[in-house]
Amino acid sequence: MKHIVVLSGAGMSAESGINTFRDADGLWEGHDVMEVASPEGFQKNPDLVYDFYNQRRQQLFDVTPNEGHLQLANLERSFKVSIITQNVDDLHERAGSTEVLHLHGELRKARSTVDETYIVDWDKELTAVNKDPNGYSLRPHIVWFGEAVPMLDKAVSIVNQADVVLIVGTSLQVYPAASLYQFAPENIPIFYIDPKPASGIPSSIHLIEKGASVGVMEFKEQLKSLEF
Repeated sequence: MKHIVVLSGAGMSAESGINTFRDADGLWEGHDVMEVASPEGFQKNPDLVYDFYNQRRQQLFDVTPNEGHLQLANLERSFKVSIITQNVDDLHERAGSTEVLHLHGELRKARSTVDETYIVDWDKELTAVNKDPNGYSLRPHIVWFGEAVPMLDKAVSIVNQADVVLIVGTSLQVYPAASLYQFAPENIPIFYIDPKPASGIPSSIHLIEKGASVGVMEFKEQLKSLEF
């Protein structure tokens, strides 16, 4: 079974109503991203950061997967599909995708502020009073700016095994995630879906200048003509 590796970003979830912060003024839901997505911001004002992610987590229960998510899940009927996402929502999973790796963490999880390996499922409000077994406060399980991306090596390994790479909904501006497609085997087909694709994309990449939902459907049509 051929292996499709999908690299998804914020544009994948935008059609579901989840806002991105790089589209316009650099704000995320009205906040400077460094206030709510950096260790320094958390140290300076933990209550603001807890509240911010509590609101983002609650928002997940008001949105649903869009057609793009559903179409990617549907690909599993004919292909092995691995999704590597920069998104912290769970819309890929809720759409039915079974192999999803979150590079930047997950809203519905929390982890210890001291022991990075202590990670728990979390759907309720999170505050500093919530502790790990050793008495250390929990924090959102989110990879903030300036922090290492612990799943990066695993992501590279997955991309190395791809027969086809699909990039969808990402500006290719956030590193190291933006460079992942470069670890794909030589000469395999690489597709990039984005209504406003980043500049400087290699000519060997197949551009689909559409939104996520329409773009994924067009990608599936183009798959039919590939010779594996």
